[in-house]
Amino acid sequence: MGWGHWSDDEFQAAQTYREQRGLAAFGHSEAMRNQPRHTWRVHQALDPYNVRVREARDSQEHPESVAVAVFFDVTGSMQRVPRELQVRLPSLLSTVTALIPDAQILFGAVGDATCDRAPLQIGQFESDNRMDEDLRRILLEGGGGGGMRESYELALYFLARHTALDCHEKRGVKGVAFVIGDEMPYPSVSGHEVAALFGESMVKDVRTETVIKEASRTWDINMIIPGGTSHAGDQQVSGLWRTLLGDRVIELDDVSSICDTIALTVVDRVMSQKAH
Repeated sequence: MGWGHWSDDEFQAAQTYREQRGLAAFGHSEAMRNQPRHTWRVHQALDPYNVRVREARDSQEHPESVAVAVFFDVTGSMQRVPRELQVRLPSLLSTVTALIPDAQILFGAVGDATCDRAPLQIGQFESDNRMDEDLRRILLEGGGGGGMRESYELALYFLARHTALDCHEKRGVKGVAFVIGDEMPYPSVSGHEVAALFGESMVKDVRTETVIKEASRTWDINMIIPGGTSHAGDQQVSGLWRTLLGDRVIELDDVSSICDTIALTVVDRVMSQKAH
């Protein structure tokens, strides 16, 4: 994937079309809400089942691709985040592509594998307006469990074992990944959950710290904790993430600054790597 180029005009035309016809910004979520909750499903295009790998590859249009992955929590109050991203997508893309024209961005979502219908959703690495389509397909389930934990570790497992990046393989530049949420991951990646979600077998559970170490070989992983959410400012949450990721934890005052934060962090991380 990752062909083509982003067009603000095409994005605005799509927005106008939806508004004129009364179509929801998140069409798949709206369609699911008209059905009984027990029938809710991940959109086929975002289903991780049998996904061997998501690739961010070089092409004639993008000869020096740079992979970016953005995963957000879609439980409870965190549903504001994908809506904010969708509205501000042109700003995010224009800032990133001004300095990194070959960026390829994957959007995904995280829930709670212990109780949700859609604990993990993964798009494709895209460079054009298809990334807006992936965002609109995300199911904003609004579920989640208790104990201030969600299944962020499954997104990290995906990054570690189901992505292939030319930027790292050919040029030694890590992809830049973001997890956006206000709770903690579970201590381990469950083998049973992996089998159910990815369609693969894994006999033993894997500690979250181990998965992060593995993913960090090819990814610069960042955690964003936005203000105005249920557990923003909770020292237990931010403390655990700092133990896992060090200084790659970003606490924001407001959800509206997420896009600018992502864009500036991507540019900073990639330019820093290239300088070395």
